[in-house]
Amino acid sequence: MIDRRWLPLNALRAFEAVGRQLSFTAAAQALSVSQSAVSRHVIALEGLLGTPLFERRPGAFALTDAGTALLPVVRKAFDRIEQTLNEIVHDGGGRTRSLRVQLPPSFAQRLAVPLLKEFRGVCPDVILDIESAYQVGPPARDADIAVIYAKPQVSDRVSNLLWMERLVPMCHPQAASGAADGLAALLGRSELLHGKLEGEPRHKFWHMLVRAEGIAVETERGLVFDTSALAADYALSGEGIALLDPRLFAAELAAGRLVAPFAAALETGYGYYLTIHPEDLADPAVARFRTWMIERFSLPPALPAGLRVVGQGAGRPE
Repeated sequence: MIDRRWLPLNALRAFEAVGRQLSFTAAAQALSVSQSAVSRHVIALEGLLGTPLFERRPGAFALTDAGTALLPVVRKAFDRIEQTLNEIVHDGGGRTRSLRVQLPPSFAQRLAVPLLKEFRGVCPDVILDIESAYQVGPPARDADIAVIYAKPQVSDRVSNLLWMERLVPMCHPQAASGAADGLAALLGRSELLHGKLEGEPRHKFWHMLVRAEGIAVETERGLVFDTSALAADYALSGEGIALLDPRLFAAELAAGRLVAPFAAALETGYGYYLTIHPEDLADPAVARFRTWMIERFSLPPALPAGLRVVGQGAGRPE
């Protein structure tokens, strides 16, 4: 068994640099050492572990399963050490604590500013380093805390559901004129706005909604956007109708910049989850942010009046 008294720190540092760059040459340049030194350290680490960490083939260089498992752990450990040392140097004893927080783009654009201002008011000694990444499922980059958009899943991270997504047809007030003619008529004469969903057809959610409503509308037409925030921005210009989550766009609904002319809401099966590494449960700063976020989203959402839920789990209480 490997004991911390004999941890191969130089070898781990070389491995982390090679894994991050996927290049021995680039790793050597980043560490200001020779390429042969980096190679020797990595080979020594592989010998210690008894398994290769990289696949070395002509024209191909990639992490093995063992390397993929080890890299984020080593990176996070070095990041935490570097961060704490810098805080001690710059803050006179580490009185402040930084958290790297990753958020989905639409969540970040619509909710991050008011949420983070609230948190800073409660915990002014915690510095938040915010980054945004577009994806469905686990965070692509290592983070202390991440909010992810995903279906319920089992992973090695600790997850707390913030809310399950419900999508409501929304548009600018002027685009809702004629809504009295019914949902099918309004959709038939409006531009449909779609948000991309990785691995799914662009019209998936609109197709689910019209099928659940029992109406005939061509859903493959319209404009496609990388995020629901961009689709909402287009709708705010006065054109088109988008399927949007009232939790994300509560401010626009409250101000009347967007309206939900129909009561139908689609439950998609996706939700927003707060996730952390299990080993960070005892970290006071992580625990404070996690508890605050869970309490913040435990309140019932402000949904449009008369909401009628269709789709997966229809009728299930919030």
